[in-house]
This record gives sequence, structure tokens and C-alpha cells, in this order.
Amino acid sequence: MLVNVVLVVGTFLFMEGVAWFTHKYVMHGFLWSWHRDHHNHHKGFFELNDLFAVVFAATAIGLIGTGVAYPELDFLTWIGAGVTLYGLFYFIFHDIIVHRRVKVKIDTTGRYMQRIMRAHYVHHKVHSKEGAQAFGFLYAPKRYDKPMKNPATESKSKATT
Repeated sequence: MLVNVVLVVGTFLFMEGVAWFTHKYVMHGFLWSWHRDHHNHHKGFFELNDLFAVVFAATAIGLIGTGVAYPELDFLTWIGAGVTLYGLFYFIFHDIIVHRRVKVKIDTTGRYMQRIMRAHYVHHKVHSKEGAQAFGFLYAPKRYDKPMKNPATESKSKATT
């Protein structure tokens, strides 16, 4: 039982690294054609970018199905559960809280929520394949705790004092 819990939690934590890598090198790389509409205005509820959720869901389903079908590989069920749990947290944070694709009132005043939302908004300031930063989804460095300083505004205020 403890091994299964460790597999689920470990996979969940590992998935943030997988998501960061995928976001930076796949979504902003060779599959930008899928991700582009997420950074730009588009019509309709669905985005081509939603295909990434289908790929991750298919991966989780495949892991769980394989683990159930082959008892000697039952550890794959728990890894698939970790991928699924990460996907659920991603959906809640990214699609519901940040992008408001589903209208639900959620308190976002906490320090953690403010940090990851600010990092995500910084990421979306760039509408092209290159030049983006902050590729994580559920983790953001402490530098996103406070509003990002704008060098142009800062130099103007120093010039007037």
C-alpha cells in the first residue's frame, strides 16, 4: 500500500518536470502549431492546444489499463493514477482558475496562487513561439511573488525624482 502511495505522489511531482519540459521544448517547439491558439485570441471554447490534454489522458489510460490487464505490471496503474491526479490539478489551475474557461468562483488571494498565476500571466505576455518564460504549471520560482518590475516605468520614475 505504501509503495502505491509513493508511486502516485512521486509521479504527480515528477509530472511538473515533464509538463515544464513539454511546455518549453514541445509546445513552444515542434508542436507550436497546436499551442499557438492558446497564446492568441481564437473563436470557440476548444483550442487546438487541448490536444495535449488528450495525449496526456491517453498516456494515463494506457498506463492504468496495462497495469490492470497485467497483474505483474500493476505498478503502472499507480503511475497512471499519478499522471491523472496531475492532470486534474492542471485542469483546475490552468483552465478553471487562470483562464476561466469554466466559470467557478475560487479564492485566489493566497500567496501560492498569486505566485503561480503571476508566472502564468508573464508567460502569456509573449504571443509567439520564442521569448516566453515561466513554463511551469503548478510551481513557480519565488521571483514571481511580487509584481514584475517594468524597467521603462522604473527609469521614468527615477528621472522625475
